[in-house]
Amino acid sequence: MNLSLFSGATGMEAQQMNLNVISNNIANVNTTGFKRSNTEFQDLLYHTPRSAGGETGAGNVLPTGIEFGNGVKVVSTARVHTQGKMTQTGDNLDLALDGRGFFEVQRTDGTNAYTRDGAFKVGPNGALTTSDGLPLTQAIQIDPTATNIFISASGVVTVETPGGSQQAGQLQLARFNNPSGLKSIGGNLLTETDASGAPELGNPAANGFGAIQQGFLEMSNVNVVEEMVNMITAQRAYEINSKSIQTSDEMLRQVGGLKR
Repeated sequence: MNLSLFSGATGMEAQQMNLNVISNNIANVNTTGFKRSNTEFQDLLYHTPRSAGGETGAGNVLPTGIEFGNGVKVVSTARVHTQGKMTQTGDNLDLALDGRGFFEVQRTDGTNAYTRDGAFKVGPNGALTTSDGLPLTQAIQIDPTATNIFISASGVVTVETPGGSQQAGQLQLARFNNPSGLKSIGGNLLTETDASGAPELGNPAANGFGAIQQGFLEMSNVNVVEEMVNMITAQRAYEINSKSIQTSDEMLRQVGGLKR
């Protein structure tokens, strides 16, 4: 079998997956709290007709060998958890995280999920929820008579009512030893996996947790210019791999056309 055909095909498939990741990054350039992904590649097994270090007789060994690679594969699409740009909104329910951590919310099936999207709303029962209506696990209740809401950098929620100020609760954040191991499930939500490890809970702005910025949202950390360059690079790599398949096919056709 002509290995160049197989290697070129694996290269095209890998670059197609790379382009899928880049396209998803660009599509989410304005998604609140979105973290871009990087595609990581790995070479495949090698055919080794002649191994380096093999004996050639009289105690001599081969200084180099012969190896033929089988192409490439995508081994990981790791999320890059760098800080996104802070955008001021002026809405006192918009919360941005400056530093490590995630907001912990409860899904409809009772399990917990984690998000950097701090565009919160007050639900019909007064609970602080995400835009999809998922409540925070701390169950922050906002008094319906509240005229203003203050949330400190350390997560203390205070509301002003006609009867005076009162504390509505304490926000907590979750962090993971390996946030890149979290599973994306859509809706700006991530879930725990064996790779991420168990969540560690703590108060904002303490013990290495990020601080809360009220009236701001953390935008995507996608750099459009960088992604466009990556897209061009992926396209060129795809074209070169397709060219290697075309060249191999032409060589095989020439061999098949040989006559005695």
